[in-house]
Amino acid sequence: MSNGVKIDPRVIPVPSSISLEAQATLKRLVGEDGAPLNALYAMPEPEDHDGWRLRQAAVAQYQASANAGLEALLHASLETITVATATVHVATPANPTGFAYIDLHGGALVFGGGENCRIAAGKAADLHGMVCYGVDYRMPPDHPYPAALDDCLATYRHVLKSHAAEHIVIGGRSAGGNLAAAMVLRARDEGLPLPAALVLLSPEADLTESGDSFQVNRTVDVVLPNPLMGVNLLYADGADLSHPYLSPLFGDFAAGFPPTFLQSGTRDLFLSNTVRMHRALRQARVPAVLHIFEAMPHGGFMGAPEDAELVAEVAEFVREHLPAPTGVDTFADIP
Repeated sequence: MSNGVKIDPRVIPVPSSISLEAQATLKRLVGEDGAPLNALYAMPEPEDHDGWRLRQAAVAQYQASANAGLEALLHASLETITVATATVHVATPANPTGFAYIDLHGGALVFGGGENCRIAAGKAADLHGMVCYGVDYRMPPDHPYPAALDDCLATYRHVLKSHAAEHIVIGGRSAGGNLAAAMVLRARDEGLPLPAALVLLSPEADLTESGDSFQVNRTVDVVLPNPLMGVNLLYADGADLSHPYLSPLFGDFAAGFPPTFLQSGTRDLFLSNTVRMHRALRQARVPAVLHIFEAMPHGGFMGAPEDAELVAEVAEFVREHLPAPTGVDTFADIP
């Protein structure tokens, strides 16, 4: 008896059910031979720390080029502070509402810090009209688990000094989604109050990679075509990958967890992470909404209308879970 379904070699076409811009993105990320371009970049082995440092430098250089000129487009002012061992980029909008958003960047737990994190904080502040704290958390190979989680929790404690928990929203994409959920679990376990809401965009919620989509969407996801087990092992540094602080999917949500927004796409390698997390929250009677986008790979379509739709959904969710700012009747009154 076979242990699975055998699939003959075939081409998965770009669907006509998505916007023309989204179709163009899927086509652009595939080579002439039909293989995802991102599949050409092999990750170093977990023990190859020098190899990881070289890869981090290359990614940082690429992201710096991609972010060039974006700060001039932001309305929020930016400053960088140090909170315990964490570097935190604080973005303040022109007319802050009195609420706070803690933003945890993605990047497979090894990429995405520095200027990329700083610009993302500014974008989040502009979007939500509230002070945003972009946590530039420490990363392996020099700082494996629990360094990143320590930095996120230190930032939450810092923000709690100036904001009530019910006035704080925490969000993260991919690896940031892992840290956002894990940090809330750890904060709760350490007796801290829960934030008003959580935003998890294609969260890397299961570092054991036990979900179905790690096989079904392998290579189909043109942004993240291959599993990340080597990176996960580098990050964990010998710790149990199934521990809820590393794989929050396996946490005890019945003990308390905030309302949560979850998003993924039908071509996302992390689709199983997201839908399983949603089911776990629902089973624990935690309010949770799930948004699955047609044919979307990991991280979105890079500027297609579907991405704007997602941004609007996130903004609406955040507004629904915060009280109206002092002096205005609704968030809609904020310019």
